[in-house]
Amino acid sequence: MSVFPTMLARAQAYLAERRSLGFALDRSGSLTLSFARFADAMGHEGPLHEDTVLRWAKDEAMFADPFTWAKRVDVLRPFARWLAEIEPATSFPEGKPFGRSFRRLAPHIFTTAEVDMLLKAAVAMSARFGAGADTMPTLLGLLAATGLRISEALKLQCGDWDEVTGNLTIHRAKFMRSRVVPVHPSTASALRDYLSRRARRCPTSSDSPFFVDEHEGRSLRYGPVRQAWIDLRSRTAIAPRGGHPFIRIHDLRHTFICRRLMLWQTLGADINNEMPALSAYVGHVHPADTYWYLQAVPELMSIAGDRFEQFVDKREGTYHG
Repeated sequence: MSVFPTMLARAQAYLAERRSLGFALDRSGSLTLSFARFADAMGHEGPLHEDTVLRWAKDEAMFADPFTWAKRVDVLRPFARWLAEIEPATSFPEGKPFGRSFRRLAPHIFTTAEVDMLLKAAVAMSARFGAGADTMPTLLGLLAATGLRISEALKLQCGDWDEVTGNLTIHRAKFMRSRVVPVHPSTASALRDYLSRRARRCPTSSDSPFFVDEHEGRSLRYGPVRQAWIDLRSRTAIAPRGGHPFIRIHDLRHTFICRRLMLWQTLGADINNEMPALSAYVGHVHPADTYWYLQAVPELMSIAGDRFEQFVDKREGTYHG
């Protein structure tokens, strides 16, 4: 008989143990708890069973497609392995019941006009979101100007911003890595203006959150930001050009990387020399993650093709591929 009365108790014990070892488990932890609550609500008893996993993966998914279901199954694999150690009767779907769980769809690359449209719409936002007109323009502007992940921006503390050097220090980023991100003077000015407004709302110290909820005065969370983004998406009606059905906050990061690569290609820079610096700036662990953009984005492929044609012309047709 299990020492845990419910699946939720199992999930909480698992997450507590993993986090004590240094794992953040933000999104995967939320999904694991979601599964546990689903299983308990179903009246699930005894060890984990694969049928419950498959049903949760499909019935509770936001998007009804096999890729989403496959990703949800994969999230639970470490939890299932942990359970199998204490409950040998644990069963989990073998192989890939919904197909592969990893893919890279072409991102939406915002034009300058579209970014301006988003920022103007953010300035006019109503106060019904915790991320409103006082916060969203600065937050989105920072993402567009630096390529930060939204999770990195929301974890910033006031002490991470050095007004003298104009640098942001990103702590505990993906894979628990840290890095220093220099910002443009115009971005630094926007951050100073935001901190001035923020100081009128709540106290500021080195360990207090940089971005705060406009309603509650605490650290701004992703939920209100997502609600505000959906509102902006609706009001700007920007048509997605990538492989996703709608524009995403993460596309601002993709746009930053692609615009930098496009600028370097236009200027004739040596991409191979510049790529390691860009990878370090945006926090990619593997340079291959940055090189991926060269084949994934039509705008970059077009510039690369033009440069190749110029190369052939200069060689007067002597190139042999």
